[in-house]
Amino acid sequence: MKNGLRQAKLAATVMVVVSTALVGADRIRAETAGDSRQRPSAPTLRIRPVPDRDTDENSGLPPHPTLRDCVTYALFHNSGLRAAFGTWRAAMERIPQVTALPDPKFSYSYYVREVETRVGPQRQKIGLSQTFPWFGKLRLRGDMAAKAAEAAWDRFQAQKLAVVFQVKSTWYDVYYLKRSIEVTQENFELLKMLEIVARERYRGGKALTAVMQAQVELGKLEDRLRSLRELRPALTARLNAALSRAPDAPTPWPEDIPEPDAAWSFAEFRSALERGNPELRRLSTLAEREGLAAKLAVKDRFPDMTFGISTIDTGDALNPSTPGSSRDPVMATLTINLPIWRAKYRAEQREALARRRSLRAARQDRLNVLAADARLAFYRLEDAIRKVSLYRDTLIPKAKQSLGVAQQAFQTGKVDFLVLIDAERALLEFELAFEKARVERAKRTAELEKLAGAPILDILPADKAKNPGSVPPSPVDSPRRKK
Repeated sequence: MKNGLRQAKLAATVMVVVSTALVGADRIRAETAGDSRQRPSAPTLRIRPVPDRDTDENSGLPPHPTLRDCVTYALFHNSGLRAAFGTWRAAMERIPQVTALPDPKFSYSYYVREVETRVGPQRQKIGLSQTFPWFGKLRLRGDMAAKAAEAAWDRFQAQKLAVVFQVKSTWYDVYYLKRSIEVTQENFELLKMLEIVARERYRGGKALTAVMQAQVELGKLEDRLRSLRELRPALTARLNAALSRAPDAPTPWPEDIPEPDAAWSFAEFRSALERGNPELRRLSTLAEREGLAAKLAVKDRFPDMTFGISTIDTGDALNPSTPGSSRDPVMATLTINLPIWRAKYRAEQREALARRRSLRAARQDRLNVLAADARLAFYRLEDAIRKVSLYRDTLIPKAKQSLGVAQQAFQTGKVDFLVLIDAERALLEFELAFEKARVERAKRTAELEKLAGAPILDILPADKAKNPGSVPPSPVDSPRRKK
């Protein structure tokens, strides 16, 4: 009976010890870790651009997708983007790991040979202990994990911008291919009509030279058309790669490409680049993380404390009248580690500060490279805008006028057929150059949005966003179609 009561008392003691240790651990962990909402953390509340499951029935491409549809589809299905998103989610799961207290330790000792004491033999010992890091260590570790997660989020954002640019750039290339085929086909049909005229003139006694020249030029255009049409599968595969689809999955012919609707200065863009580029934000965040690591190295110089409580199962004394017979002793313990190797912690702090300086220098170097890329993109954009205006308003109208004059002169026999072919070739090259300039303008706009990390209209001041730039929009159809 007494043994049963003793065992029940021992079990109750262990339960009290465990409950007290766990409650105290939760309270101290909350105090040392702090409120997670006040710590820098990754943006968990942002809208996620990829679904949790592998497929999303509402995110498929429509029968006739637009550029916006393709971009949205890529954001939901691109494999590289999913990988970057998974890396961010994994980094977020590090925060509760590093802010948790170490696991409590339960110890049990069984005396193979009972230790006989005045109050009775000692049979077994049960103990429970919990280690508490020095004040502020858990909070700093949580802040460092949050900064690492934020850097992973910025890497994901950079990957997202790269995917959007890849989709847009390929879409514009497909559009240029389509317009090249259409413009070349129109010139081919016109040259066939001129070749018929040359044949009629040959039957009327004129030289065969014009017919031969027309046939040579037709052969060149036919070869160009074949090359252009054979290029489409390659561009289709590149677009499908960005969409994470099969290389031979069908893609539409783009009807048109967007026109610029605002103008801005390089100074405004440079400021937006420094604020919004995710690569620069990532390097800044990693530098902040190393600053926290340096603070943690200082905290490591202070000891961690381990609190414990234990009890010993004690049997009846030899003399039952002995005071305290069979009473189980309860002991509280305190263990402190001794961080005496100061050189190690000073080196740890110097290491973190050196990494922070390195990341700051890397950020400045990356900023210089991105600013140079932006400057080049600005030049190409301005050059494309100038060429669009030049070809649309000056060169193409004059080339069409020159071709009409050459046709009339050829029909009256005033000029050679070679002059007519040169006029037709000039018009063809101008029309293709016009479409290429439009595509270049759209590509460079997309590149600048990628560098700034936001659409152009989000970068501009409010007054400029409401007032579009001075560049007039070019028509959907080329000047050749307006007959």
